[in-house]
Amino acid sequence: MIKESCFTEIKKNENVKSLYTKKGFYIILILLMGFQLNAKGNTIYSNRDMAERGDTIRKTIPYTLPWDDMPIDLSFIYAKEKPAGKHGFLKVDGDKFVFEDGTAARFWGTCFNSAQSFPSHEHSAKVAKRLAKIGVNIVRFHQLDAEWSTPNIFQFTKGENKVNTMSFDPVSIDRLDYLIYCLKQEGTYIHMDLLTYRRFKTGDGVEAADKLGDAAKPYSTYNRRLIELQKKFNYDLWTHINPYTGLAYKDDPAIVLVEVTNECDLFTQKVTLEPYRTELEGMYRKWAEGKKVKIARDKVDFTKSDKTMLEFFVDVTKDYYTEMIQHMRETGVKIPITGTNWSRNGSHLSSQMVTNHTDSHAYWYSWSWKADDKKFQNDQMTGSVNNMLPGLAFNRVADKPFFVSEWDNPWPNEWRAESSLLMASVGAFQGWGGFAIHTYRYSRDENIDMIGKPITSDAIGGVFYRGGVFDTFNDPAKFGLFYHAALLFRRGDIKPAGKTVAIKVDDLSVSPGIKALQLTAEQNRVEMVLPGVTAKGVVVSPDKAVVDVEKGEVLSDTKELYRNLKKKIGWIDTPNTKAIYGLVGKEGEMTLTNLKINVKTDFATVALSTLTNEPIKSSTNMLLTAVGRADNTNSKYNADHTKQLDVGEGPIQVEIIEAAIEITTDKSNLRVMAINPQGFITGYIPSEYKDGIFRFEIGKAYQSMYYLIQSL
Repeated sequence: MIKESCFTEIKKNENVKSLYTKKGFYIILILLMGFQLNAKGNTIYSNRDMAERGDTIRKTIPYTLPWDDMPIDLSFIYAKEKPAGKHGFLKVDGDKFVFEDGTAARFWGTCFNSAQSFPSHEHSAKVAKRLAKIGVNIVRFHQLDAEWSTPNIFQFTKGENKVNTMSFDPVSIDRLDYLIYCLKQEGTYIHMDLLTYRRFKTGDGVEAADKLGDAAKPYSTYNRRLIELQKKFNYDLWTHINPYTGLAYKDDPAIVLVEVTNECDLFTQKVTLEPYRTELEGMYRKWAEGKKVKIARDKVDFTKSDKTMLEFFVDVTKDYYTEMIQHMRETGVKIPITGTNWSRNGSHLSSQMVTNHTDSHAYWYSWSWKADDKKFQNDQMTGSVNNMLPGLAFNRVADKPFFVSEWDNPWPNEWRAESSLLMASVGAFQGWGGFAIHTYRYSRDENIDMIGKPITSDAIGGVFYRGGVFDTFNDPAKFGLFYHAALLFRRGDIKPAGKTVAIKVDDLSVSPGIKALQLTAEQNRVEMVLPGVTAKGVVVSPDKAVVDVEKGEVLSDTKELYRNLKKKIGWIDTPNTKAIYGLVGKEGEMTLTNLKINVKTDFATVALSTLTNEPIKSSTNMLLTAVGRADNTNSKYNADHTKQLDVGEGPIQVEIIEAAIEITTDKSNLRVMAINPQGFITGYIPSEYKDGIFRFEIGKAYQSMYYLIQSL
């Protein structure tokens, strides 16, 4: 991978300047290298690496999104939504989220992990305004209770050995209070986590505390002491009065969603630890006796489940959710509550039916990144049948709203720029309630100019990948596209699906990998129909294909979304937002309604959105974003980009996207302005208007990833 700025210093040297202009210089230079080399500002690969990957010379520019601001401010579009909570409390209406005054609720957002939930007051104010500028209107507070984090809700600093986890640190809760206040003022809602990574201690009165893992999973779903501790935490949190809003959390309509526990279940997280195993066996035998079901007299092995045990797990899980929800209702919590945020099979999904809505997590990631090898998945979502969407659709059930509280295509996957708009567009097409990417960031550091700054490693679940790879706050390839994702999702640019496919579930052992879900969420509305629920729409069985996967393409029934798996490209074509993504440079000119784009760079996402109430054809204010690969300066990988050799350093480099663009418009006085990371206009792109077509090229003069198209 050769990058243009590698030759900056050579061009300055008069002794070699003539050589630089001669034909074949690049080839000679590459042959002389024969190895990887760090050049000023970029990473380059040897000629052998380039031959194996089929790479060409890649041109990049530094483009680091500032931590406390954004280059373009679109908060004016959402100004009427401030402050959060103005429409009253969130409630459930059929399979939709709505506010008390009847306003439809659509959320596009992010998670705040661990320490990022406890920033200084000054930091909170800046970040809240930053999120409003890009269109984020929900933040999920995740890992508030994580022991490894500094701060966490129980302890602001490390040092003192606190004997229990039964009280909140006054500094931590004050910072959380102010952050909520700032977000609320800017129109951003709150999704509250409860039990996520809490490490119970002996002083909490729990048995075998030293052997319990994060959140005491899955023992926390049935052990009485662990449940009582959860209730105390929940009561203390919901009744806590925020001095900056003057409201208890339970009385603040800016807090809209909550889950009982994070990623916890009896179906895959096996019960082996004593005395908790014996306790569950006693419950199992009592349950079986009441059901008049015979079970073996031998010691029960909960690592091997059969149909009877699955039925028991469903009942235990339902009882747990019901008890926790009832306790919160008695405390005064009014908002929708879900149980946990994944379903491992039909049995687990059925246990969620006692909750108000369903929730799920999805990742485009192999989870093989370890400290000793640093290998990762580097496949394209556009070329895959199982690109997170089938797994998410499995968790959307009939007559309940659905929210995605975690999703990600994490760095250093080089193709991740295709993910943000794909998730937003399909989610809007499906009518899902919202998304929160995992994550905005883990730490409170400021002035960070690199992607994935290492945070910690083995302490977080014993897995090395936590070393910052999920931070998105300054990633141009994902967060940089949130302007368009938020507009697509919140503004309703995407038409809802016209046809509903109801997948009828009779066998509760069914899992997300069923044939009926392959590509279906991109063609029709999808819902899982569990026993006892009346199906609507076209009813199919889990093993029946709805979309012909062999064709390698899928078109939404609204004709606004398309993806070609063989070519690894996709497009979005609506009156207000249009986009192409994937290996679009290999496709040549792509034609959408009133828009033609001919991308020269092999991989890119190019998106165009109107910033007015008029469609693109008549708009006097539009945002064009063009981004593809983005990485740290001097980052290094193996030849197929599946193993990281060096994370590199700042500034972040984005590949320059070269494209010729034609917009059919009735506005003859438009101009194109390149915008740098600080929001300055760096130049006016040459353009022409002729016969109703506005033409210009990006990537040559005044290179950027953001371009404002506005009338004079």
